[in-house]
This record gives sequence, C-alpha cells and structure tokens, in this order.
Amino acid sequence: MSETPKSALQYRFDGPEDAPVLILGPSLGTTWHMWDRQVPELTKQWRVFRFDLPGHGGAPAYPAGSLADLAGRLLVTLEGLGVQRFGYAGCAFGGAIGIELALRHPERLASLALIAASPRFGTADEFRQRGVIVRTNGLDPIARSSPDRWFTTGFAAAQPAITDWAVQMVRTTDPGCYITACEALASFDVRGELGRVGVPTLVLVGSDDQVTGPAEARTLVAGIPDARLAVVPGASHLVPVEQPAAVTDLLVRHFSTAWQPAFDSTTGQMAIQAAPVKPVLAAAPQPAPIAEIAPAVAVPPQTSGRPDPYDAGIKVRREVLGDAHVDRALAQADEFSGDFQEFITRYAWGEIWDRPGLDRRSRSCVTLTALVAGGHLDELAFHTRAALRNGLTPNEIKEVLLQAAVYCGVPAANSAFKVAQQVIREETTPTE
Repeated sequence: MSETPKSALQYRFDGPEDAPVLILGPSLGTTWHMWDRQVPELTKQWRVFRFDLPGHGGAPAYPAGSLADLAGRLLVTLEGLGVQRFGYAGCAFGGAIGIELALRHPERLASLALIAASPRFGTADEFRQRGVIVRTNGLDPIARSSPDRWFTTGFAAAQPAITDWAVQMVRTTDPGCYITACEALASFDVRGELGRVGVPTLVLVGSDDQVTGPAEARTLVAGIPDARLAVVPGASHLVPVEQPAAVTDLLVRHFSTAWQPAFDSTTGQMAIQAAPVKPVLAAAPQPAPIAEIAPAVAVPPQTSGRPDPYDAGIKVRREVLGDAHVDRALAQADEFSGDFQEFITRYAWGEIWDRPGLDRRSRSCVTLTALVAGGHLDELAFHTRAALRNGLTPNEIKEVLLQAAVYCGVPAANSAFKVAQQVIREETTPTE
C-alpha cells in the first residue's frame, strides 16, 4: 500500500512480484475494497494492482476534472513502478477509465474487462444535478440511496453489514472530489469511438442493473470489434460485491484466454502478449453466469472540422443550462426564431461564455445581477439553475441578490428572491 503525490494515485499491490499485472478499477463512491473477494483467486496468476479515486478511501483529495486526467494519473503511477503493459478490469466509473486507456493509450493495454459500464453514463444533466445536491446537502443523501442503486433488494435485505459498509464508504468520500467526478462523467461520451477499442474485451453486467444495465452493455459489445457479453443473473450495479464468485470466474477465464505472458528473449523477462481469442464464454458449460455473444457492427468514423463559435457555444450552453433546457429551446425554434437561437448560441455562448477571462462561477454572478437589474424573471429562473450547476451555493446566490438589491433596487430584488428561492428548493431537495 502506498500514498502517492498529486500526480499519481493511492494504490496497493497483491500477488507474486514476478507475475503480470492486472489492474482493478473502482466504481464512483467506492474504494479498492470493493474487489476484496476477487483478489485471492486472481493473485494465483496475476499481480493485482488496485487504486482509489481521488478523495476516496482516505486518498489525497486532488480532484481530477476528466476521465483523461484520471487515466493519465494512473499511468504516472504505473510508470513510477516500472509497469508498462497490463490487463485492466474496471467497474462503472473504473470501466470508463478502462475505455479511456483503450482509446488513448492502446499500447499499454493487453486485455480489458468492462463491468457495469457504458459508453455514456445517463445524461450530463443527471450528473450535474447530482453535483448540485452534494454541494448543497453533502454526501449523506447520496450515501443513503447507494444501496438502492448498487444492490438488488433481496441482497440488501439479506446482507445488512455489506449495505452499511456501502453507505459508510460513500459518506467518507471527499465531497469536492465526488462532485468533480460527476462532472467528468457528465462530459464522458465515447459512443462514436468504440470502434477504435482494439483489445479483447469482456463486457460484464448484472441482469438487474438499473444504472447501467444490459442495454448499455450491448451497446458496448456492438461497438467494440472484439468484445463479448456476460450477463450475471441476480445482480445489480455493484456486481463484483453482490456476485463475487461469478465475476471472479469470468475474469479468470477472460484474462487467461485473451492475455498470456510470454518470455521475451531480448530482455530476458516475461512479456505480456494478447493471445488469439477463443469463444470460451459461449462454449464453456457453466450453471451461472449466463454469457452471450453479440455481433459487432461497424462504427462510422468521426469527422472533424475547424472550431466554430457555434460548436463551442452549443457545448457550453448545454453544460451550463442543461440538455433538457437547450433541447426544448431548439425544438421550439421555427423558421421565424431559428436564426435567433443560432445567434445566441454562437455569440452569447460561443464568443462570451467560452472566453477564458472569467470562470463560470463569476459569469453566473454577473448574469444574475444583470437579470435582476433588467427584471427578466424567466431568464433569472433558468440562470439560477445554471449558477448552481456552475458551483455557486444557495448562500452565495443569496449574497449576489442582496448585493443586487443595493444597486438595482429593492422591488427588483424582492421579485428575484421569490424566483430564486423556488428554483433552489427544486434543485437542492434530494429525491428519495
């Protein structure tokens, strides 16, 4: 076990020092202990490397703003340990890191397993809304609802100790790191890039997963050229904890088949090679889990062009106001108002909101004040939501409105407080 600098991750090794390295990546809100029941079997063949996300499990609270940042930190950690090539299995958020590694650093990855993963996790609005809840109420509402998302009802009722462990694991996570991780998931979308994942991939999902279920798993399998699907019956989102034996068996057979150590005569050391993949999951008899193979489909290549203010504007507009709001505004546009929607997207959002001179928190403060001054209460409502998403707390929004009362007038601020209060109640009340 080791605690590492800001540029790296907190980690631990288990297993023989001379064995090939297999990395296990955690889900958001968990620690490396979610893999405890896989380690005894996996360490018979591999040197197992587990890591904690920033601010999780006592790890230093250095938030990582993107999946690319986290993948980079993982590689920095591994390079410091002399690990160049490895197998990787990740659950949910950890699976997203695995996809990022396969897309951006394919030379490092020998074989991949994606558990309860998706090429896009829900919607950007959902994760930014979760960040607002945590910023306002702390992690307790998320912690208390975690067992409902992670486990089947029967398992949670039969295993109260594990349920309590899950709740405490989330409660001890650093809120700032959790919020930043939610932002990273909000911007994660690799649906158009799956065809570039070039390593043998096992996609594993619980049959009862309501977060990233079989439909998302089949999207991964359809998009990744060399992928196969395993569905574990009677399991929800945190399937390595709920069905440890089934997950362990699938991981052992996948990595034993798709990835084999070989002796490198030039270095005199063991090297890792990807071996020809055999359809063992479909052919090998087993009572459970159920495994199936989905056909691969061709993914059209992405096109790219020169940056355009509209392209930047629609991205920023969605990030600040939310997909639902922007979709509604664009859907309501017609021949008469369509040019105006393009105008505000290109110039307000692409030219002004995307400028580097002020951060989004500051721009929200300026915008709220201007809307109070102008008496634009409809816009004030959705920009109050935007301010919460941009990181302002309810108390900070209150201070902005109090300041506006001095310079814009008490009647204007009185109306603004009524609108903002209603929005804040709607946005910060946890859903049970």
